[in-house]
Order: sequence, then C-alpha cells, then structure tokens
Amino acid sequence: MAVIHDTTLKPSKTELLTDWLPTRPWYRGGPGAPVLERSGGFRLDDPDGEVGMEFIVVTDTASPERTAYLVPLTYRGAPSAGAEHALIGTMEHGVLGKRWVYDGCHDPVLFTELLALIEGRAQAMAQSVSDTPDHEVTRSHTGAALSPDGLAPEPADDRDGTRLPAPHGTVLDVHRVLTPVDENPPLPPRGALGHVATGWPGPDGTRLRAVLMTLRNA
Repeated sequence: MAVIHDTTLKPSKTELLTDWLPTRPWYRGGPGAPVLERSGGFRLDDPDGEVGMEFIVVTDTASPERTAYLVPLTYRGAPSAGAEHALIGTMEHGVLGKRWVYDGCHDPVLFTELLALIEGRAQAMAQSVSDTPDHEVTRSHTGAALSPDGLAPEPADDRDGTRLPAPHGTVLDVHRVLTPVDENPPLPPRGALGHVATGWPGPDGTRLRAVLMTLRNA
C-alpha cells in the first residue's frame, strides 16, 4: 500500500499545473494564468510499489465559472525512458527526494491499474490518508476482460479531453473538464461499457459529482 507522507513539495502540485494546464487543448481558461486550488481526487496503488498514482481534481478559480479539471498524475523516482513528452515537471519531496511528475495518461503503470479499477480488480484509495479505501469512487464495467496484454497507452488530446485506445476495440475517454451532475452517485452515459465517477467539495459547502472517465466502443 502507498504511504502518504505529511511533508513539503517544492514546487507544489498546483504550481506545476499552473504552467502546464494552459498548454493543453482542453484547457478552458483565458490568456491569463489559471488560479488553481486542489479540490479532490483519489489514488491507485502500484502493486510493485514503485510508481505513485493520483487522480487530482483542480479547480481554476480565475473566473466566476470555476472550471474543474481532472489530471491523472504519476510520480517516479527517476526519469521514465521515452516519456519526455509527458513530463509535467520535477519537484522536491521532503521525504522521497526528487520526483519526476508525468501526465498519467501516458504512463503504462497507471493505464494498467486504471483498467483494473474499471473492471473492479483494483480499489480506489483515499487521496491523503494511507491505506484507506475511497468508497465515494464508483465504477462499472460490462463486456470482455480489460487486461491490457502489453497494450501501451497512446493518448490523443483534443478539446473534449483525452482518448485512450483500450482492449477489444474500446476507447477510454478521460473527461479532463468535469461537468457536475445531480445524480448521486453519477450514472454512466447511455451506451457506455464502463465508467469511473466521484465527488469533490464545491463552493459554499456543496458537494459536486461527475463522471471522470467513460469506456465505450470505438
């Protein structure tokens, strides 16, 4: 199980994302820099204990609309060969030392464990508490088993988010810009083969909820 350390990060995650988010095609902000706050998310455990995996929800508060983004991140203790294009930046962890931070959609470890989560073979874990399941995260799956069988992630970003080719001719849509819904828990879209959903704190004590990822036929 991943151990969550109560320590310093320099730069912080939101500082790294402040520079990176505006470079993405799905970014909705204006010409100025976003004003980001960490809003929520969850983690997955690496069975080998080498890669940190976090699905972070950050909210841009630069405008009254308050846009929430989903950013899967992976944390590694050394550079990942061939993944320079997916590097968001580096940070100094107060306990673990230098960490390389990647867009997790490009990371084969995260991709494998995400498929396991959708299929129900992996457990979503609390974002900030060690060894604690996050039961607010819901998921569904129908159809053939989702073992990647060596399939490497080949993400494609567009204005709507990130698309990941998945096993058996399916596609995993990562909804980078989150659209809150009224359902609790959020329901998968019509025709979906699987989904992941959760909630995060909204303004004035509200609780916002959305579908984070949808599995569908290509």
